[in-house]
Amino acid sequence: MVPDLSADLCARLREAFLTAGYTADGVVGVLGTQAHAALGRGEPEPARRACRDAGALGTLIRLFLLGDAEPEAAVRAALGSVDLADAVAASVVTPAGRAGLDIRPYEDDWWVVADLDSELRGGAVPADHVLGVGHASINLARATARRPVGTLLDLGTGCGVQALHASTHVSSITATDVSGRALALARATFRLNEIDVELCEGEWFAPVAGRRFDQVVCNPPFVVGPARVDYTYRDSGLDGDGASAMIVRQLPGFLAEGGVGQLLASWVHRSGEDWAERVRSWLPPGVDAWFVQRDIADPALYVGTWLRDAGIDPRSAEGRAKANAWLDWFAAGGIEGVGFGYVTLRRTGSADAEVVCEDLRHAYDDPLGPEASRWLDNVAWLRDHDKSLLRTRFTVPETVVLEEVSAAGEEGWAPVVRRLHRMDGPGWQHEIDEPTAKLLAGCRGALPLEDLLALLAYAYGEVDTEEALRVVRDLVRHGMLTA
Repeated sequence: MVPDLSADLCARLREAFLTAGYTADGVVGVLGTQAHAALGRGEPEPARRACRDAGALGTLIRLFLLGDAEPEAAVRAALGSVDLADAVAASVVTPAGRAGLDIRPYEDDWWVVADLDSELRGGAVPADHVLGVGHASINLARATARRPVGTLLDLGTGCGVQALHASTHVSSITATDVSGRALALARATFRLNEIDVELCEGEWFAPVAGRRFDQVVCNPPFVVGPARVDYTYRDSGLDGDGASAMIVRQLPGFLAEGGVGQLLASWVHRSGEDWAERVRSWLPPGVDAWFVQRDIADPALYVGTWLRDAGIDPRSAEGRAKANAWLDWFAAGGIEGVGFGYVTLRRTGSADAEVVCEDLRHAYDDPLGPEASRWLDNVAWLRDHDKSLLRTRFTVPETVVLEEVSAAGEEGWAPVVRRLHRMDGPGWQHEIDEPTAKLLAGCRGALPLEDLLALLAYAYGEVDTEEALRVVRDLVRHGMLTA
């Protein structure tokens, strides 16, 4: 049964949640940081103890976050003006006093409506399961550029997380999904949060054929495997990394000129094949593209992770059968690993569009969204100023430092590594040689680059100008040199 949370029911739920303090801050305030962190690790007992005397808020926490059965009187009191029979009919709660849906606070006093995960269900999820707020959706939200735009498409909205974030900087939002169940739960999410979103049902870009948007975000079913659909939230029905390839290939056609698309994607790694060349081959012409690889998973880890994600024990008979079939598929395709990361695309129409593929596998704290915006700006600046780089006065930002590692030798300490390190954003690092370090030391906004190169040539002999310009372009893209 597809849940139907009416506008009136959602308005009453919202009122009940606000009255009880069932918000992100309210939950942390009752649980405390330690019990809240334990709950995030899948250890519910500290949270259960912390909220046992918390009244209506405690009831909602136990009901929706812990999966406990609550007395009917307590549920009625916590839901306020919501008629309990209406809540049961809409699958908000069950007749047994348990949560029927996952309704949880999220970020800026938002709530997200999704299906119960495998832990709260007590078993594997069904094929039409609608995923809640997971690591992938949070990561994409953190990696998305947040500049004011007129129109945005949330392709494959699921429970509506990306559209929620978009509501902070977009005038008009369109959300699509192939799953009618996902759209029903997304509609409930938007009603709870009083956000107006156009919802369209259909496969991939079909529901918005002929339209263009200022921005497109997409958390697609990017799991790499055989061409089948076991779970609509993760499986595309396309072989291998076909879903990621198809979206990268088609998305620019739905962008307005200068529009930006951002998505999570996966790509296979095969022996003797450059992953960067593989993803570049997906792109249409006239598109700036930034592929950021965050991780590479070996097939065994990959299969085990996604089996557990669906609530299947890899040690069970079902889990062993599925794992073997999946691993056989990897072996037959010569696939040694699966890359995962973020893709940022901009429709430029330019013949000299910029395409950059790079690894970013170290840990960092800052969200990647501002960096994506900065990267787009820097790429556009380089395109406009490419012929005048030598006449440009560059400056090294204060957030960039030079790290040196030296080894003891016969004549004392000798540098073996010089590393330029940006201390903010994603913490970019570039290993450089001594002449480049000297060049950057002179980048204080006083002299043009050509004069600094002339001084460098005087000190070190002939300088390869083209190589120096390549280094400068790389550093500008990473915000380690500014004009």
